[in-house]
Amino acid sequence: MGRFSLARVITPAPDPVPEPTPAATAVASPPSAAPAPEPRPVRAEPRAAKPANKQLDTRLKLHARLIEELDLSKLDKLEETDLRREVKRLTVDFARSEKMALNSAELDELGASIFDEMVGLGPIEPLLNDETISDILINGPHQVYVERRGELELTPIHFRDNDHLLRIVNRIVAGVGRRIDESQPMVDARLPDGSRVNAAIAPVAIDGAAVSIRKFSKKPLTLEKLVEVGAMPQAVADFLYGAVRARVSTVISGGTGSGKTTLLNALSAAISEGERLITIEDAAELQLQQPHVVRMETRPPNIEGKGEVRQRELVKNALRMRPDRVILGEVRSEEAFDMLQAMNTGHEGSMATIHANNPREAISRLEQMVAMGGLNISPEAVRAQIASAVGLIVQVMRLSDGKRKLMYVTEIVGMESNVVQMQDIFTFNRTHTDSDGTVRGEFRASGLRPHCLDEMLRRGLPYDTAHFDPSKTLGTC
Repeated sequence: MGRFSLARVITPAPDPVPEPTPAATAVASPPSAAPAPEPRPVRAEPRAAKPANKQLDTRLKLHARLIEELDLSKLDKLEETDLRREVKRLTVDFARSEKMALNSAELDELGASIFDEMVGLGPIEPLLNDETISDILINGPHQVYVERRGELELTPIHFRDNDHLLRIVNRIVAGVGRRIDESQPMVDARLPDGSRVNAAIAPVAIDGAAVSIRKFSKKPLTLEKLVEVGAMPQAVADFLYGAVRARVSTVISGGTGSGKTTLLNALSAAISEGERLITIEDAAELQLQQPHVVRMETRPPNIEGKGEVRQRELVKNALRMRPDRVILGEVRSEEAFDMLQAMNTGHEGSMATIHANNPREAISRLEQMVAMGGLNISPEAVRAQIASAVGLIVQVMRLSDGKRKLMYVTEIVGMESNVVQMQDIFTFNRTHTDSDGTVRGEFRASGLRPHCLDEMLRRGLPYDTAHFDPSKTLGTC
């Protein structure tokens, strides 16, 4: 009697879907015409959602039956195609025993969804396979948003309940050796394809588990592709390629979702394949294009509060591993000091990303992060370290129309009166916004000749200095 009974659960399924009475229609219609201040009760029982609930119930019940009938000890030994074939066979048997009127295509779809429920990420697996989606935002079990082409959309996908969502979250974090529970209700993780995941559960998430998935393309974007989509003109891409090739240390600055990691991946194509790279990240997401890459990842404390490995320890250890360049996925804290030390001690060409709204603010944030380490260093000495270590700051931004643009290429040229001196090389100037919200603007040079151009020329990397003419438009969009 303790076993899961399919008949007992499926029988009452038709009851919650009665024909709507006139009274019910009369009550339901006013909120749809004019949304009330309390929209949740109205959205809780939309007529369109009930068939989806019934289908979800069917999948979960079939999933429970398959768990009972399949030999779980043999699942890991089966190839994916064999496992899919076995799931499909059991799905057909289940549909016949329950007298479900499904055609071949519907059976295939049901079998695929069951397979996703067993070994994938359940309802959101189709979203992960959709190349047009860049972000998946789960706000509790009944609300899933996606970002397509910079715009947020509410999807009809949902989970049965919060426990169903928690099972999927635990499957994600367990895959990278992390945990999430009441004692540690927030976690950063990653999917096998490199997509970044952040999850928060009760008690910090009030309305059910909140999950954010930042997807990354299976084929990393190249500089050529970024030029093609209008993120930067060819002249700017050529300059950045030459600067990275000439081992100019570069910091990519921008807000959340502005494309920092995408640009870092694209710029990595300029690094010689003969160099040894060490990447350090909180959750591994970089997709560098070289053969000799050592990837390192931080580790949170275990259940006893021990065993934590922070970025600063990884940076220190990386310097003992004979790197040619050290690449930090994101500088967040006191590891900024060790990164500057690396750039100043024979690891030129190292790269990092940082959260900041403009190049000057990026310098200020680096100062603040060094101060977080508690080192007895004067602000002037910190600025001198930054001025000698960092060569370029590349600012990227997500505009109001959802497009990502390179806004500034700024060079750090030294110190003067305890102030870090900077000069813009290229800028994107916004001119106007179309009626449909599209932001228009143009890329121009400032007219200043960058100091790093001499190093590029010495290394045999020619660059057309005509691109520095401020009277010329390098590109418009």
